[in-house]
Amino acid sequence: MDSSERDRGRGTEHGGFGTGRPGRDGAAGLGTEQDPPPEVGAATVEALGVLSKALEGTERARGHLYGFHQTTGEADRMLTEAVRMLREAGHGGHADLVERELVGRDVLPDMWTYQVVEAYDRTYYEAFVAVEAQVRDDLAASRRHLAEARMRQARRTVRHENGER
Repeated sequence: MDSSERDRGRGTEHGGFGTGRPGRDGAAGLGTEQDPPPEVGAATVEALGVLSKALEGTERARGHLYGFHQTTGEADRMLTEAVRMLREAGHGGHADLVERELVGRDVLPDMWTYQVVEAYDRTYYEAFVAVEAQVRDDLAASRRHLAEARMRQARRTVRHENGER
């Protein structure tokens, strides 16, 4: 089962996030799915919160890799234009140098940027997602963001009758 299959439907069984129906506190997007099971202690919730934050860090890193991939690709495409312009300006030798040494060059030995992204996904990211989900499944009935939900409850502003704060 991949992460999209595993995540499908989470948070929707009792109202709350993704359903448009009010959760336990009457606000759409909030509900019992973010309440920890009664047997889950504060230390476990805290540990799961740190694990979740670590996963979020890998998500950001993965996004940076995609930015690296896209930006490097744009730079490589610009090199073709630079080669053309150097030739037109009478600098064929320098155009040849840029074309020979830079256009289409591997960013790592035998790898283009898309391969770097794929290697990260295959060797690190997918394992991280799977392990985080397994730990969360085993310890918290698959519920996400339990630490944040507790923080929200502790720090929450009292709602006025009309729903405004």
